[in-house]
Amino acid sequence: MRCVSLFLLLFPVAAAAQDAEHGRLLYQTYCGGCHYERVHDRLRSEVKDLSDLRDMVARWAPQTKRSFTLDEREDIAQYLNESHYRFGLPPKRKP
Repeated sequence: MRCVSLFLLLFPVAAAAQDAEHGRLLYQTYCGGCHYERVHDRLRSEVKDLSDLRDMVARWAPQTKRSFTLDEREDIAQYLNESHYRFGLPPKRKP
């Protein structure tokens, strides 16, 4: 029973990691052609929280000429948050 409980606790973390990885692949494939990732490291950003980030992804998604699902846009936002913005996450460790 403990193993099942532990699995159920850890499963959302594994699923979230997969979603961010899927978001990375979508971002690199469809978004990276117009700009590079350093654009997200700007000090003067309109993105102030996770809601802004989701809105920005939704606003720019049509520029790719691909119709993203809501889940795909969320995956991209999750990837960008984990890799750049870190809203609600601890700071990234420096190598």
